[in-house]
Amino acid sequence: MTHWTDDNPWIWVLVQDPEGSEQFLGQHDEEKGISFIPLFQDKEAAQEALSGLARDKSLKYQAQAIRYRHLASHAAENGFQLFLLDRSGRILETIAA
Repeated sequence: MTHWTDDNPWIWVLVQDPEGSEQFLGQHDEEKGISFIPLFQDKEAAQEALSGLARDKSLKYQAQAIRYRHLASHAAENGFQLFLLDRSGRILETIAA
């Protein structure tokens, strides 16, 4: 775990179907067999990265803030890792949840 996660900061995730059956937008790397939830340091980065992520284009997506520890707990319970991405979708850091 990296030092910036120690303080339980607010981070940004993309939420699928925020007005219905909302859930975090997850991704799956077929080559490595890894499922992950992309997270971002700011709202603008999350919104810009959305266009490059795999998703159901018929659904609405919204960038929402969440506390890091809450997301990490949810990810671990559901077998997801956390990847910190930049606005272009490039992986900056892989965080084992």
